[in-house]
Amino acid sequence: MTEESATKETDAYFTLSGDVNSDMVYRVFEAVANMTEKGIDTAHLLVQSNGGYVSDGLCLYNFLANSPIKFVMYNGGAVASIAVILFLAGKQRFASETARFMVHKSHATASPGARPDALNIIVEGLRADDARTESILRKHVTLTPEQWAVHQYSDLHLTATDAKTAGMVEAIADFAPPKGFHLTNI
Repeated sequence: MTEESATKETDAYFTLSGDVNSDMVYRVFEAVANMTEKGIDTAHLLVQSNGGYVSDGLCLYNFLANSPIKFVMYNGGAVASIAVILFLAGKQRFASETARFMVHKSHATASPGARPDALNIIVEGLRADDARTESILRKHVTLTPEQWAVHQYSDLHLTATDAKTAGMVEAIADFAPPKGFHLTNI
């Protein structure tokens, strides 16, 4: 067996799109189970998501970052909100030249007429979510003080070049499965 054929048998290509939610968590769990059964060592994953639920994104980050499979992540369009945290689980990360990233603080809507104690619970939950996501961001990304200031109060948008400068991606490169590889949508 040649080195090239050994690599071909242990690499696989996937796409993952949509909202980060419990359905996506289930789909990823199933896909990774199938990958391990097939002996996949490296999974190239194109991510396209505008975000979703913080807890589901954190679960996927922890699951993928600690998986026995090496995940190589690609942003071909938009990875935003909690999907950025999921993206950071990749051991290697790339973005197309026209891709963008967006990170922001957590937010929620209170019920009309909510009592102060209920509002306090919401605020405590948002602060906890922000602490968890910011910890992961700081582990993987080096933003400028100006970028952190924007992130503190607004949406922070990063181009592929900005993301490379910040260490969010190692290079600007497209997701391009080799001819003959099967592409699976998770």
